[in-house]
Parts: sequence; C-alpha cells; structure tokens
Amino acid sequence: MTGRLRHYTCGSTTHDVGAMFRGAAKDVREFPSGVFLFDAADGRRVLFDTGYRTGEWRTGWRGAAYRRLLPPRVADADDIAAQLEGDGVDPGSVTHVVLSHLHPDHVGGVHRFPTATFVLTEGMLRTLAAPRLRTGVLPRLLPEWFPTASRIVLDDAAFRQVEVHGVRLRAADVLGDGSYLVVELPGHADGHVGALVEGSVLLAGDAAWGRDLLDASSGLRPIPRAVQHDPARYESTARALRALTDAGIRIVCSHDPLGERELLT
Repeated sequence: MTGRLRHYTCGSTTHDVGAMFRGAAKDVREFPSGVFLFDAADGRRVLFDTGYRTGEWRTGWRGAAYRRLLPPRVADADDIAAQLEGDGVDPGSVTHVVLSHLHPDHVGGVHRFPTATFVLTEGMLRTLAAPRLRTGVLPRLLPEWFPTASRIVLDDAAFRQVEVHGVRLRAADVLGDGSYLVVELPGHADGHVGALVEGSVLLAGDAAWGRDLLDASSGLRPIPRAVQHDPARYESTARALRALTDAGIRIVCSHDPLGERELLT
C-alpha cells in the first residue's frame, strides 16, 4: 500500500489536566483539534473529522455553555478547507469524511464538504435525534443539507472482529481494500470510532485526551467522568489502545500536539 496520511491543526482549546484527572498536578495545556487526510493509492481521499468551525457560531445557549466550558481558539486560517487548498488539495476532491463523533471540535468544518460521502455510526444518529446538553452536540453547527448528504451509516453488523498484533478490535472496511478500517472505540460518545490506517497508525479521536494520557483515563474526576457516554468502556478502550501501543501501533489522538505533517513514513 502506498497511501499518504497528513495531519492538520484546526483550532484548539485549553484545559487544566489537574482538574480532569485524580493525582495530576495543575497543568493548563493547549489541546489542538486534529484533522487527518488519507490519500488512498486508488485516488480516493478520506478526511477524519473536520476541526472547529471558523467565524461566528449561531448555536444558542447550548453553544454559549460549551464555549464557556471549553473555550475554542479559532482563527480564519484554521479552516480545514483553506488549509487543504494551501497544501495543494482541492476540498472537492475529498470523497469520504469519517466523523469520530459529533462534538463541535470535530464537526465544525462539515459544511466545507457538500459533495463528500459521510461515514457515521448508528450511535451518532441516535445522538442527533435527541441531543442533550450532556452529549456536547450542537446540531446547528451542521449545515441544513447534512441530513440529505451522501452517507454510509455503520450499524452493528457492519463491524467485524479483527486482530491487530494480538489485540481484538471491531472494524469496518470502508474502502474495501483493508487500507482504512473504521474501528469501534466506545466510551467517550455514543458511536465513537477511530480509524486504523494501513495497519500502522490508529487515529483514536477522543478515546483519550492524548496519547500520553492513556494511563490517566481510569482516574477521571467526577465531572469529566460524568460527561463520558460510558465511563467503564472509556477506560477499557484506553487499555486496548495502550496494548496496541505496546505492540507497535502508533496511536494518534485528536488532541495530540504533533510536530509533523506526514504520519505514514
């Protein structure tokens, strides 16, 4: 396989690690919002998440509450479509957009890809059908055309058990050639998924706050624990990711501060 995987930072937020995890010292860190573009060998292009939305958010009181809790830092230059164009990629050439889940720092750029096929899970559709403040979803961030956009909805039957270096995962082969497996990573949000790219890099979304915080996931304080969709599965997912790390798979969480653009080397 000869694909290419690139990373883009599309805004960021800050949070105190000590306020999230028991036993952690006060440490206010910047958490970038990562977006990942895979160029498949056959010419298809798959975007994993879309980052924050630039400009004004018209999301009412729910958006105000979210921005107060996790204030975003977003400039016009953070727009994912603008960054792709600056990298010589026509946003209209993106064939698929895989959403890890529906939080604002992952769906803000959806409106830039009206011709793409969106890859969703049944859990995401359940959340959209009955959004609550606890879910952290702002439906108004999604464009009016989103309900009728081309989409692939992954139900339970779409996922098959696979073994990656001795670690069992449930995955769906969205491109049909094994190069891009959408992987169930439950816990953080209903229907949360990641993507295993060319068998070597696992895009883990918000399965953990960061690759270096995998071991801290079991020590979430009461409030951050309460906003997880399923705290027990969140912890078990973190353990699986740690096992994959030990087996040689590179884990990349959406909020990891990456210094490089190219991830398949």
